[in-house]
Amino acid sequence: MWSDLFFPNNPKRREQLIRKSQEFQHVMKSNFEATNELIDVMNDHLSCSLEHIKLNEEASLQENCNVMIECMHKVQAEIEKIDKELKEKLEPTLYEKLQNKSLSTTDFQLISKALKVVCGFATEGSTTLVSLLINKGVILAKITSTFAKIGALTLANVGLGVVFMGVDMIVEAILGSIERDQLEKVLEEYDKALKEFKPASLEYQDSITYVQVKIKEINK
Repeated sequence: MWSDLFFPNNPKRREQLIRKSQEFQHVMKSNFEATNELIDVMNDHLSCSLEHIKLNEEASLQENCNVMIECMHKVQAEIEKIDKELKEKLEPTLYEKLQNKSLSTTDFQLISKALKVVCGFATEGSTTLVSLLINKGVILAKITSTFAKIGALTLANVGLGVVFMGVDMIVEAILGSIERDQLEKVLEEYDKALKEFKPASLEYQDSITYVQVKIKEINK
């Protein structure tokens, strides 16, 4: 294909990047779906009123990343608010147990009572959920940071639908604004970003799945 002219010594490069693009599409969609699952759990058990987010293939990569980042900031703000109020209401030793997830039945009951005051109500899974979310804070911050990096790429202003269609469409989209001798550098940047994006996303999605499993175990 004509785009191979840019990579005369590396014919496999284009096919590899197309596969990377398909991976990117899958991971992006999975992140949005996992976030909506987290939102459902928080709304059900912590009396939050967070709204679902939707991947918009007509928007740019950067715009979609901004949607995710804004949502994660709201999620983190809710967790931090509950965490702060619980810390004020609980004895220091009990709050430390909550952080370390080493709660006895009595501890669990005491924290549940405090959480009921903070959230207005508390389900059986609320205390476990708060404990898990507080401890997963680093992972939530990590995925937010990763999305910020993706949104800062040279390709970030290209429509997401174009990115998902493969390298040839990306080439068409950016040739008007980027010199041809910079094209390979741009695609390498894209490839490098995916190497960070995929493991961070899997860690994030696995954490949400773990939270869901724990909640289901308690509600049995």
